[in-house]
Amino acid sequence: MISEEYKLKKFGKNIAKYRKLKHLSQNQLAEMLDISREHLAKIETARRGVSLGLLFKMCDTLDVSEKDLFDFQ
Repeated sequence: MISEEYKLKKFGKNIAKYRKLKHLSQNQLAEMLDISREHLAKIETARRGVSLGLLFKMCDTLDVSEKDLFDFQ
């Protein structure tokens, strides 16, 4: 069984991965999501979770599916 801590870290890494594939800085993506860069940094480092609304906005902005962000392999 995969631990919750591992899942949160992997989720954050997946966001960072897809952000970088889009050649976006944390500042740029945070602005697009209408959150602070600090908020995004905490999400990417598993120190903060996301609401469903923000999750859907991230997927739309990064042009990925929810499944992509929740790929814990």
